[in-house]
Formats: sequence, structure tokens, C-alpha cells
Amino acid sequence: MSTSAPTWNERHCLVTGGARGIGLAVTQALLAQGARVTVLGRGAVATERLAVLAGNAEAATRLQAVAADVADAPAVARAFAEASAGFGAIDTLVNNAGQAHSAPFMKMDLALWQRMLAVNLTGTMVCTQAALPAMLAAGWGRVINVASTAAQRGYAYVSAYCAAKHGVLGLTRALALECATKGVTVNAVCPGFTETDLLKDSIANIVAKTGRSEAQARAELAAGNPQKRLVQPAEVAAAVLWLCQAGSGAVTGQALSVSGGEVM
Repeated sequence: MSTSAPTWNERHCLVTGGARGIGLAVTQALLAQGARVTVLGRGAVATERLAVLAGNAEAATRLQAVAADVADAPAVARAFAEASAGFGAIDTLVNNAGQAHSAPFMKMDLALWQRMLAVNLTGTMVCTQAALPAMLAAGWGRVINVASTAAQRGYAYVSAYCAAKHGVLGLTRALALECATKGVTVNAVCPGFTETDLLKDSIANIVAKTGRSEAQARAELAAGNPQKRLVQPAEVAAAVLWLCQAGSGAVTGQALSVSGGEVM
């Protein structure tokens, strides 16, 4: 079953981790199209701060924030209910919230492993289960999972993160098949190393552990990109925005790599 796509000003999009980095770029891109956007964060995200980031007063009226840990199903259910009460049923979900921590495999403890799975994989499942019923009832919806090139290949010293992101891609493909005849597409966007606060943390970690300079650490991360540069958040947001559009309806179960050709 499928119905005609809602216009952008009828859309309600929820972006997890939507107040910083890639998530913020996605939030701004959706607002620019005229959609109503809910940002979900772990803490009480300041709506006033988001309103400033929205760019203008009119856009700020289409922006709200709710709080939940994405791996906490009851908290997510409450947050999604609050979001729907404010802006109507959610028709677009961008699962962007995530964390990345590094450790050699034999030094990785169970707590790190479970934390990477909880935030990156379980959180994606929990939020999608909360949003999907309304999409299925409407006969139209978009689920976009911000994964990583770590969902498509391996990286040393981040085995837990890679395992979680590979799981996100598997979930994406399986759910896409379940929803294929129901008007809902499910896709993943897989950025390479992207200029965000998360990347700054990775660079600081490299500097602290190896003695390299910040410039050397940045160059090392950019070296894996055939374009020899870091991806920008707006470039990832543009890929997400395309998958949100009505014209992408024939695209589902895909992993769109935004990585300068690192993964082909």
C-alpha cells in the first residue's frame, strides 16, 4: 500500500542527535524545505538555542526538541508521543544519534562493546519501532539511518563501532524488505570521516596516544578518502534530504556512501 507523498509543509521529521554535527546539518536542511522538525537528544535540548540555529523566526516555529536516551524504549516512546502531540504524526525518521570509541580488540571491555551496540544499533531499532506504526498507517514514510563507512568495511581499533554499524546496515536491508509494499522506504547513509565534534574527539585521541600533531592526525584520517579531504556535514545532509524526497520512492534497502569514493 502506498499513498501520495505529503508536501514538505505537511511533513513532520524527527532527527535523533539533531542539535550538532551531521544531525544539525540535517535539521537545518529539513527546515529549509519547510518541514516541521523535532530534534531528539539525550539531555533537555534547549529549544531556544535550536531556534537561533534554525536561521529565522519563521523556521523556529517549525522546530521543537524532546529528550530521551535512544536505547531506552519507554523514554523514547514518551518522547515520540510528545513530539507527535506537538507537530502531528512522524512521517520521516532520521536515526543519526551515535557514538564512536576506540580500543584494541583485546583491550576492549564488555562495557565498551555494550555501549557501542546500545547507542548505535539498539537505539536505531528502538526509535524505528516507535516511528514506524504511524508511517504504516499513513501508507507513506521515510526511515534514514546515518550509519558510516564502518558499516561497509572494517577499521582497526574500532571493532565494537564497526560491529554496531554493520548491524545498522543489516537492519536497514531487512526492514526495507518488510516495508517494500507499504509505502515506506528504509535506507542508510554511510559517511566517511566527517568534520564534526566526534571527529575532533578522534583527532585528540590520536594526538594523545601517538604523539602526532593535530595536522598530522587530520591528514591521516583524510588519507583514506580518494579525494584526500574530510567530508562536510552539509554533504551528508544533502544525501539524507534526497532520500527523504518523494522522488526517491524506488530507492530502498540501500547504503549510500558519502565518502569521496572510499567505498565503491
